[in-house]
Amino acid sequence: MAEISQPLFNIQRIYMKDASLEIPNAPRIFLAVENPAVEVQMNVAQEALSEGIYEVAITVTITTRSKEEIMFLIEVKQAGIFEIRGVPEEQLDPLVGVVCPNIVFPYLRSNVADLVSRAGFPPIHLAEVNFEAFYQQRKAAVDQQQAAAAAGVLVGADGLPVQ
Repeated sequence: MAEISQPLFNIQRIYMKDASLEIPNAPRIFLAVENPAVEVQMNVAQEALSEGIYEVAITVTITTRSKEEIMFLIEVKQAGIFEIRGVPEEQLDPLVGVVCPNIVFPYLRSNVADLVSRAGFPPIHLAEVNFEAFYQQRKAAVDQQQAAAAAGVLVGADGLPVQ
């Protein structure tokens, strides 16, 4: 009889993988009095490093503008290494795609606020993210592309057929 292994979930390390901050119009941009427009883009990536070891990375890019001038541009990639063993296959992808980003995100949020304030701007506190919905959207997009590929239709990143 095969031995049933207990599920194991262990955080190996949380770390800032990359950070970039640009203030292209300094110092005159510090004289701007308008409330800036803030644009936030986020991406979650995962990679199996070895058997049972996964890296999950969240990259956020924030661009702030006063009128049409860029005040600052920041990109931060926060990652974590997780050991996951003994988890049924159907539960592994949601665990890596939802639970792990939820663990990494508070570190990313803190590092973004810290970098922005150290640059001389009021800190930006990223809103909470529903990683379950984010995961479902990504999964639906991948499923749609796979179905289109099986049907012989080229699909762009936006999910629309390519002519």
